[in-house]
Amino acid sequence: MAGRPEILFPLFSELTELEGVGPKTAKHFEQLGIEKPRDLLFTLPQSGIDRAVRKSVQDANLPDVVTVEVEIGMHVPPRSRGRPYHIHVRDDKLEFRLVFFHAHGDYLQKQLPTGQRRVVSGKVEMFDGQAQMVHPDYMLPVARASEIPEFEPIYPLTHGITQRVVHKAAQSALERVPELAEWVDPAQKAKAGWPDWHAAIRAAHTPKELSQITATDPARERLAYDELFAHQLTLALARSTVRAKPGVPSKATGVLQSRVLAALPYSPTGAQKRAIAEIAADMETPLRMNRLLQGDVGAGKTLVAFMALLAGVEAGGQGVMMAPTEILARQHHESLVPLAQDAGVVLELLTGRDKGAERAAKLAALASGEIQVLVGTHAVFQKDVAFHDLRLAVVDEQHRFGVNQRLELGAKGRAVDVLVMTATPIPRSLSLAQYGDMDISILDEKPPGRKPITTATVSTARIDEVVAKLRRAIAAGRQAYWVCPLVEESELTDKTAAEDRFKRLRAALGEGVVGLVHGQMPPAEKDAAMARFVAGETSVLVATTVIEVGVNVPNATIMVIERAETFGLAQLHQLRGRVGRGDAASTCLLLFQDPLSETAKRRLSIMRETEDGFRISEEDLAMRGAGDLIGTAQSGLPRFRIADIERQTALMAIAQSDARKLLSDDPKLETSRGRAARVLLWLMEQDKAIRLISIG
Repeated sequence: MAGRPEILFPLFSELTELEGVGPKTAKHFEQLGIEKPRDLLFTLPQSGIDRAVRKSVQDANLPDVVTVEVEIGMHVPPRSRGRPYHIHVRDDKLEFRLVFFHAHGDYLQKQLPTGQRRVVSGKVEMFDGQAQMVHPDYMLPVARASEIPEFEPIYPLTHGITQRVVHKAAQSALERVPELAEWVDPAQKAKAGWPDWHAAIRAAHTPKELSQITATDPARERLAYDELFAHQLTLALARSTVRAKPGVPSKATGVLQSRVLAALPYSPTGAQKRAIAEIAADMETPLRMNRLLQGDVGAGKTLVAFMALLAGVEAGGQGVMMAPTEILARQHHESLVPLAQDAGVVLELLTGRDKGAERAAKLAALASGEIQVLVGTHAVFQKDVAFHDLRLAVVDEQHRFGVNQRLELGAKGRAVDVLVMTATPIPRSLSLAQYGDMDISILDEKPPGRKPITTATVSTARIDEVVAKLRRAIAAGRQAYWVCPLVEESELTDKTAAEDRFKRLRAALGEGVVGLVHGQMPPAEKDAAMARFVAGETSVLVATTVIEVGVNVPNATIMVIERAETFGLAQLHQLRGRVGRGDAASTCLLLFQDPLSETAKRRLSIMRETEDGFRISEEDLAMRGAGDLIGTAQSGLPRFRIADIERQTALMAIAQSDARKLLSDDPKLETSRGRAARVLLWLMEQDKAIRLISIG
């Protein structure tokens, strides 16, 4: 596919080609992320000022911006230095003053001669019982009054740039806007009542009233949709590129799965059954599966994943499950052992620890197909690891694995189906933006028998009572986690904070009762400390957030989170999910330090109110914003200039289904609408997508 279409050249030229923009101003514009006319067109006014001419200042609710025709009266120069210059003026009903500081009298005499009529526009306020307009924005002869915009758009500014400069440059950029062929589905466009693209851009920069500056205004909504549609088209292209490589249909017989289900002490939840069916249907097709299994803490993802692995085995192939760390790989292995025994399949663990003859034997068994399900860390990527017939790869914790690793994994077998598991409930709008290339299965029910966790907030002043509670729980044979705060501002590091808490608890509870893990420890030491806690040799584990993901100790019934107000909601929810895994009632204590900010209070009260991870993630999004929620740097979230993914979820969903439909009707984007969509991708700088079409 050739480079950028010529019709877009005027929008991708130098900013200095716009009216009133010299090299110096162009530098200032860069601070707003505006480097070419296109960027300025997608920087919409954020509010506006009504400058329609009124009869009199008397009709306005002051303070307000008023535009009015006046007769110029007496000039009153300042009596001493530093005092303002006053000019008396009179409109239809009222006399008021124009006020100027540091004024040049002769200039004002020339601009506003006594006895003449002028149209003035500016902010009017009451001062000492009299209305005054300080430094009018406009002062024009009546004949030139039309130069004052009736409704003036207000743009975001930065140092060295005024409203006049942006307004002039934007008007000049509008003159370059081409008429582009339509990429929006005609039915969608008619239903929403959206204008054409060029009309929408023009309308967004020349609003006639405040209502046209809201996100629901048809012109603005259309421009937001275009952004979301281009983004979803990119994801859909990535998805169809993956699916275009032929997969292997894996038809399950249900023989092994039924053995596992028969041995379970409970029956799966409706959500689990639904997810198992969705995955099985995907695996049966010759297309490659690329599915995200999203489940809340304790929603039973392991069972669903194992059923999927069994489907691959039943179809005569192998499955692999990968975890980000060795500890998690071991835990997955342990939790799958009983299920594998029920099913009668050969399950093996491969980590970096396997060396020499033992490793060689495992690799041989894998290559011959004797090992049916493998659990491991990313060590399963190593060159010498060969499968006999790999059908399904299950990847735990997506965001620690990049998209490239997903593709690498796919290269291991003949077009392997991929199932990604995440324990982080993501609001729908974000999952569409971040995982739009994947199909999503959601586990939103808890298996029966999970006891609710009691969550309480306790001030740090009462820490001794918390320690006493721990002492009683340990005496009763229970275990507890104590999570230390992330320390940033002080000289303390996370390590010192954790070590300090560890020493104090050891002094209070006794030697050998308390263990410690933190991020700076060598991995082997960390593993050993975790293993002692898992085995029940230590009763309290003091930790920084390294335990956020995956650890499973059913006997642990207390989670203490110190300085809970410094953690985000999603993190608090993940940490709390480490307890409540056994049959005893569990407690989560959120220790906070006064005074609490409003946001922190809100966060802690949400934690007390609900255990629903999806509700928590929606609240988190509302409080923090999208970039923050998953750390913008590594989130892979697109930066939209117009669309707001937090408030326009519905629009995002429409954009996704429209993008997928367009590609299924026109996979190479060759119809007239397809070609228009290519222009949109260039306009939105979706170069990745453009490369995908040219490969495809």
